[in-house]
Amino acid sequence: MPAQFNDAIRELIQNARIVSFTGWQSTHPAEAIALFQAADDQGRYLSQADCAHLQTLVPSRAAGLPVAQQLRDQVAEIVDEARAGVLDTFPTITQPGGGLYPSERAEACWRDFWHFLRCITYGIAGQHLDYTSPEGLHYMRLLYQELQVPLDAMVVGLEGIKTASLNRVARGQPDALAPYFDHLIVQLSQFRT
Repeated sequence: MPAQFNDAIRELIQNARIVSFTGWQSTHPAEAIALFQAADDQGRYLSQADCAHLQTLVPSRAAGLPVAQQLRDQVAEIVDEARAGVLDTFPTITQPGGGLYPSERAEACWRDFWHFLRCITYGIAGQHLDYTSPEGLHYMRLLYQELQVPLDAMVVGLEGIKTASLNRVARGQPDALAPYFDHLIVQLSQFRT
């Protein structure tokens, strides 16, 4: 965390945990939820070992695991495409006076894109559209307001993540997968109101 963040911002960052697995007990055993929670606590995508273990723990919910792995393996390209879309839509955003200036702000934005896709892959892997935490989203909204994050650009970026991701999955899957992306897009869009 940059040194210039005050204690209030640091606290908002700590509380802006947007993923929640609390509603998953009816479909996932505690051991499976613990795998998801450990990955989220560490701020990482599900590993190959995590996915293999989930396959054995919850075979009835394993259909999304290959897609989650595919998106994880292509995250750099997906984020690059989303970033390009933001820069095309907002060509001056990284210049002096723009919402993602100086470069540290832009890097934080691209990092958020990486984490947004990570969170979406948890929902896909667990086949749960309800993968977000209302409390965590509340704190993220406060954090974004405090840091004056350009919300229009973030929503464009999430739309870009959705498009780039769905372009990479097998034919017939985009319709089934789009709601996982739309869920987070709707949540973030509400930050503007």
